[in-house]
Amino acid sequence: MSDQLTTLWRPTGPEELELVRQSEWRAWPPRLPEQPIFYPVLNEDYAIQIARDWNAPRSGVGYVTRFQVRSDFQVAQRLPGALPNPAGRR
Repeated sequence: MSDQLTTLWRPTGPEELELVRQSEWRAWPPRLPEQPIFYPVLNEDYAIQIARDWNAPRSGVGYVTRFQVRSDFQVAQRLPGALPNPAGRR
């Protein structure tokens, strides 16, 4: 098992952020049927863009969370929602 960590960012709205807070910042809530994909991204700027363009218009505010996962877990699981931004920056 690797000790290396990979940082991911997750754009989120206020309701989801409150559920994460209620878990003492340890878990994301279960996915909603209409949003089945957990969508972390590899770049903070891209997460900000998503929060601004997607979350804020719908709820009045958008947040960006940052968290780390073991790098070997990311590779093993392939995190299907962990997509780079269009510029490909990390």
